[in-house]
Amino acid sequence: MTNKIVAIQGNHPSKLNPLTDTSIFLANEIQKKNYKIFYYEPRNLSILKTEVVANGYFIRFDYSKKKIFKILKKKKLNLKECKFILIRQDPPFNLEYISSTYILDLIKNRVKIINDPTSIRNISEKLYSSRYQKFMPSTIFTQNMDEIKKFLLKYKKVIIKPIHSFSGNDIHLLTKFDSKLINRFIKKHNFIMCQKYLPKIYKGDKRVFLINGKIRGAISRIPKKGSFLSNMSKGAKAVNVILTKKEIKISRLIAKKLKKENIFFAGIDFIDQKLNGDINVTSPTGLKTLYDLSKINLATIFWKELKAWKI
Repeated sequence: MTNKIVAIQGNHPSKLNPLTDTSIFLANEIQKKNYKIFYYEPRNLSILKTEVVANGYFIRFDYSKKKIFKILKKKKLNLKECKFILIRQDPPFNLEYISSTYILDLIKNRVKIINDPTSIRNISEKLYSSRYQKFMPSTIFTQNMDEIKKFLLKYKKVIIKPIHSFSGNDIHLLTKFDSKLINRFIKKHNFIMCQKYLPKIYKGDKRVFLINGKIRGAISRIPKKGSFLSNMSKGAKAVNVILTKKEIKISRLIAKKLKKENIFFAGIDFIDQKLNGDINVTSPTGLKTLYDLSKINLATIFWKELKAWKI
């Protein structure tokens, strides 16, 4: 019989924000069902002969404590002993990230891994959104300076983003062609995403939570004064929100497509009823924030649905 162990592959717990972190929120919920939490970082994942093992530690999370986590016991664990594995480390989606998905592929038919490592590898979050461009503001993906210049001349205000970053890091609003800045940006990130600026971002974006092919909830994140970034890590404020019929229709379509791609848990974002191109499948966030705003606990739905999820 499989042990009641949930492994979390993620950034060190000391780097997580307990007020908003979804990994902690999910772990706290499954602890109530007497599951043990085994935590490890991607660099501590190995293949030893034919076994996939990780050097990490059993850990317990407790929201009532000042220090929210306690390391109980260090351990080298054969991951096939786990019931579930959650891939929760932040991007960048680099070679270490990709290599970890190949390693976890070896045991995904024996352990439920969320999200499926093959699917994470195949779905580059921003590039994947290119198949939904009819729902997005005008967007190009390129590292060609001439294409960027033409795009900026056409739309006057343009957002540029790294394709493989996260949390609003290194996002710029351009109102004129700055060849030095753009050249540095391309050298650092290679392919980048250029998108027509949507001025209604000041009213906030909407993060929609998709679990097992269905819409489960949403929040809005309003940028702080003077900012166009709606990320909580950049000072945005979260509020309750109601989705429009258009947003629901698009979200349902994407939810069904992602389920067919073996994506169990995802977050998608809208600005002014337009998909902004961030289809988060690597480490979706916001469940703790939704709970704090509305007392809707999607962690309970997550674990209930996951137990029924077929591998």
